[in-house]
Amino acid sequence: MAVKERIRVGGRSARIQSAVHEAVQRLAVATSRDELTVPQIAAAAGVTPSTIYRRWGDLSALFADVAVQRLRPIADPEETGAMTSDLRVFIEQFMEEMSSPVGRELLRDVFSQPGSHTVRCGNYTIEHLTTIAERAKARGETPFDVDEVLDHVVAPIIYHILYSDRKPTLDYCHSLLDRIQSLPRKT
Repeated sequence: MAVKERIRVGGRSARIQSAVHEAVQRLAVATSRDELTVPQIAAAAGVTPSTIYRRWGDLSALFADVAVQRLRPIADPEETGAMTSDLRVFIEQFMEEMSSPVGRELLRDVFSQPGSHTVRCGNYTIEHLTTIAERAKARGETPFDVDEVLDHVVAPIIYHILYSDRKPTLDYCHSLLDRIQSLPRKT
C-alpha cells in the first residue's frame, strides 16, 4: 500500500497544494473535465506530474480534494435574530448552492472518493448547524437537534441533488423544515 504524503499547513506543501488547486480551477474553465490530464495540471501549476500522483494518486482524488476546499465555508451562517429564520436562511442557501450546476459537480467529485473527503464536507454542514443551534441557546431559545436536521432536511436535499431528476425547490425545503418543527427539541 502506497503511503500518501501528509499535507502540512504552510510552507512548500501548502504552496504546492494551492498551485495545483488553482491550476485545476483555471483549466476547468477553458477545458472539459474529461480532457484534463495530470501532465496538463502539473504544467499549469509548475510542478511535476509525479508530485500530483504522489500526493493525490489520481485525478478523481485531486478533483475531490479541490471540491472539498471549494465547499469549505468562508463565513458563519447568517444571523437573523431567531433560530427558525436562521435555519431557514441557511437551508435555502445550502440547497441553492448545492443544487447549482457547480454545486452538483463539486458534490459528485466529493462522493467519488468516499472517506475523509465526504466526512470533511459533511462536517462543514454540521459546524454551521451547530453554530445556529448554539446561537439559539444563547438567546434563550430551545435549540434543534443537529442530527434531526441532518436526517430530515439535509439528507433528503442531498439525495435529490445526487440521485433524482427532480431539483429540490424552496417549497420542498420549507416543507422539510416544517416537518421537523414537530420533532422533540434538545433541552
